[in-house]
Amino acid sequence: MTDVRIVHLSEPVFRALVDGDLAAANALSPVPLTPPFAGEEWRGVWRMRLAQAEEDPSSAAWTTGVIWDEESRTPVGRAGYHGPPDEDGVVEIGYAVAPEHRRRGYARAALEALLRRAAEEPLVRTVRVSISPDNEPSYLLADQYGFVEVGEQWDEEDGLEVVYERPAHLPAAPTPDQG
Repeated sequence: MTDVRIVHLSEPVFRALVDGDLAAANALSPVPLTPPFAGEEWRGVWRMRLAQAEEDPSSAAWTTGVIWDEESRTPVGRAGYHGPPDEDGVVEIGYAVAPEHRRRGYARAALEALLRRAAEEPLVRTVRVSISPDNEPSYLLADQYGFVEVGEQWDEEDGLEVVYERPAHLPAAPTPDQG
């Protein structure tokens, strides 16, 4: 099993990443970052997280951070919740693994870390993921962890997404019949 932790970032790091300034982001980040973090593909996520942190600085502890590989001491992607739990106790998970680190178990490890945290947080009752209908690998991963389809939504950045949910208290491991 891949050993990762999610390292949360601060408002100044989000700002540097929005600006595409990797050197400034690295001067402020608790862990070193690589070019994908400051690249155009991830910039929209950093814009959203910066706006959230400006509005509510405590939200940074919930939102997107770095998937940090503890063994290799390497940032391999980004993961977190879309924000703190809403009034119904729902958190939505989001993650992306840098292309050069894909197919090595990092998405699974990040998902498990986020599910463990959700289970430990008293305000969280439901965990949600939203997945593009053509993203079969993400669907297959979510299915192994007990997520069930609850609807669809339109995302301004990603287009049509299928929404899946599961209770937060379920184990952060694949379900026996799926795993």
